[in-house]
Amino acid sequence: MPGSIVDIHPHIISDDEGRYPPAPLFGKRSDWSKQRPTTVETLIAAMDAAGVGKAAVVHSSTTYGFDNRYVAESCARYPGRLVAVGSVDVLQPDAPQRIQEWVEQGLEGLRLFTGGSTKEFDPSELDDPRAFPAWELCADLGLPMCIQTGPVGIPQVRALAQRFPRVPIVLDHLARPDVTDGPPYAKSQSLFELAEYENIFLKLTPRIFGDVRKDAASAETFFPRVVEAFGAQRMAWGSNFPTSSGTLQEILATAQSGLQCLNAADRAWIFGKTALKLYPALHSHGAKAA
Repeated sequence: MPGSIVDIHPHIISDDEGRYPPAPLFGKRSDWSKQRPTTVETLIAAMDAAGVGKAAVVHSSTTYGFDNRYVAESCARYPGRLVAVGSVDVLQPDAPQRIQEWVEQGLEGLRLFTGGSTKEFDPSELDDPRAFPAWELCADLGLPMCIQTGPVGIPQVRALAQRFPRVPIVLDHLARPDVTDGPPYAKSQSLFELAEYENIFLKLTPRIFGDVRKDAASAETFFPRVVEAFGAQRMAWGSNFPTSSGTLQEILATAQSGLQCLNAADRAWIFGKTALKLYPALHSHGAKAA
């Protein structure tokens, strides 16, 4: 049913730069955040139009750096419908204290942005020992950690999964595998080798739904292969709205079409049940704020 759909990767941008001044990570603001800004009110309206019931909203590092106020304060207005996923500089000595403070303000998950729209990937911070106290706190608090990286960062992801087995690690965009060779997807072997680590989860976003249409790849051969390796219980849909172009309704329709090759039980996990496992605060039924 539409109301059971959960999105674990939309973004929001305030229209009040006086209260929430941009201070992008790496010093360069993302183009999408300027061209397609989306307030929390806009997101809620888009969710209503698309039939998306709940969302884990991901802080925009390329707009606000480590200032999570907008995502935290906005999601707090919609308890039970939205939860906030924020960012902290895990290399700083006070990272555990910062994480604790943000959790007290409502963060239900964290994200490491090692590159992407404004910078080449640098996975060196992932296995930097200075970050380990932050990871240990995440294990104690049960906080999922999303990681934005590419294939270059998979060795570090593997090491983290081994070192911190109690931390759910969610790979944004499946760590951007190269699927163009088609089955058996040898170019994506490093991704499939992560399947043995039960704390690794995959976030399916518009990027992969576009990539499976290229060259020798296809949705019908790739997604069943991923389910076979990881299980649908470790896969979740994320819209990347409004970073990815199109309405939320269009983005969801593309994902639903791409996953028609899976059975209904697997799709139920990917479009909702896995997200609720990662972010149990979404189970609550708080009243929608005005």
